[in-house]
Amino acid sequence: MTEAQALTGKRLAEKVMEQVRTNLAAWGESGNAFQPRLVSVLASSDEASRVYVQSKARRARKLGVDFHSVDLGPSATQADLHAALHELSADDSVHGIVLELPLSPGLDADEALLHIAHRKDVEGLTPANLALIAAGREPEAILPPTPRSVRFLLREALGDDLRGLRVAVIGPGRTVGRPLTFMLNNRGVTVTICNEHTRDLTGVLAGVDAVVVAVGRPGLLNAGHIQAHHVLIDAGINVQPDGSVTGDALPHLPVKAQTPVPGGVGPLTSALMYQNLVRAVKLQRGEAVE
Repeated sequence: MTEAQALTGKRLAEKVMEQVRTNLAAWGESGNAFQPRLVSVLASSDEASRVYVQSKARRARKLGVDFHSVDLGPSATQADLHAALHELSADDSVHGIVLELPLSPGLDADEALLHIAHRKDVEGLTPANLALIAAGREPEAILPPTPRSVRFLLREALGDDLRGLRVAVIGPGRTVGRPLTFMLNNRGVTVTICNEHTRDLTGVLAGVDAVVVAVGRPGLLNAGHIQAHHVLIDAGINVQPDGSVTGDALPHLPVKAQTPVPGGVGPLTSALMYQNLVRAVKLQRGEAVE
């Protein structure tokens, strides 16, 4: 059997970032020049979150985005978090807000997301944005970057027109699986949702064109689960004891195409978050959006 095509996100990410730079440059050169402001909010002791924030800050500086972080610390209360998010949402100088997850134990992320203005929600996780997606009103929403990345990669492997294709989504989580299910349905895809209770996973997957896995369990998918015609999109992130990162599927499976981890969904997801910032600014300023 021929080796699976490696579906990497780097080239697509570069294309997205070129569009982002074009928009930022136009705003910077206009008569009313300004820099979009992006703010990350932390409320935990999670070191990985701080690393991610530092990475966002470096990329923002290169793009000319005004980046700030608000670190409430691991002892922040739910009320502290709500107050900070409400203040940022009401601040006209702030154009994008990211709530860094996970939060400290005892803090409720779902409750916190209610306090982010949906047009500043560059990660597309607020109930208002998810409701617009579920209602088939994507042009009015800001879409979550990871599901958008998955959809981009599916189009790369299967063609721009996804109508009529069959895709299995393993892991109905809030950040990937649930919004992705609606986003694929909005493009005419027949979606099969799988979870930890799905019986005969191999049989369920046999008839689909593509498999998306986003569970957070290394080695969940192996050669016994998949078919040679499958396109496999691995959105799982698992940090190993040695610091390496793996996906939910074993690498180099005998399929038509497979995203590597790292290097597949991740690079494109990061780029799409900045594209969401551009979209958020346009929505807030009443400019035309695509």
